[in-house]
Amino acid sequence: MSSSPVGFQAASAAGGGEAKLEHAYLQVYEPSKDGSLAAPGPKMAPIDFQFNPKELSLQKTANWKREEAKGNKSASPPEFKGAQPSKLTLEIFLDSKGEHNTSVVKGVEALFLLTVPLDKTLTTKKPSPPWVVFRWGSLTSFLGYVSQVQAKYTLFTSGGVPIRATCQVTLEELSGDPSRQNPTSGGLVPQRVHQVIEGDSLPAIAYAEYGKPSLWRPIAVLNRIDDPTRLRPGTQLLLPALEEIEGESRGRQKGLGHAAR
Repeated sequence: MSSSPVGFQAASAAGGGEAKLEHAYLQVYEPSKDGSLAAPGPKMAPIDFQFNPKELSLQKTANWKREEAKGNKSASPPEFKGAQPSKLTLEIFLDSKGEHNTSVVKGVEALFLLTVPLDKTLTTKKPSPPWVVFRWGSLTSFLGYVSQVQAKYTLFTSGGVPIRATCQVTLEELSGDPSRQNPTSGGLVPQRVHQVIEGDSLPAIAYAEYGKPSLWRPIAVLNRIDDPTRLRPGTQLLLPALEEIEGESRGRQKGLGHAAR
């Protein structure tokens, strides 16, 4: 959703006129049906902030490898090994002192629900929590998920009902470094059989079976599918074991390494 190195962007403010008060919110989405990280599924109910955050904390970590210097040789320059997903930490303040109701408790529960898999994803091989985007006026965060929620209740009614809370919420970016290309050769041993149903696609089947939609090619090769966009409902597909796919990929890469020598 953003080209920023940290996956966080701000649109240019419109000139002239009185500034409009914008309230921050978390836009919640269902995960994509085929496992693609390019775009989320349908929108769910947003979580509106009662008060705008006082500060935002962004984190981006890069992985580097540096060979140790030997003898009189100088140290080699660091080699980039990839970057970790961006993280956004923010504070959400909830207060119902004037009403003395349970809205604070319900607000905290709604945040905690963002950290658990959606019911409709529990039947897949890859249960997924809701996907979220933080928005505040012209600010838009990366597409991510809530990896941590920490709630601290600071005020209670005489009956023990929490009516004030401060929540620390951490969003972690969904997409990381581009994955390596997947195996395209044959010779894979089937693991089990999948019967195609209406609406099935090879990426969706690969996502449900292996957690990676990009592993659809080995399924296509094993089942001699020339057009992966056309799957007939009722067709029996042989699904290779993930260990066989990984072993095939390692063998091919080893062979390419020997050929290069």
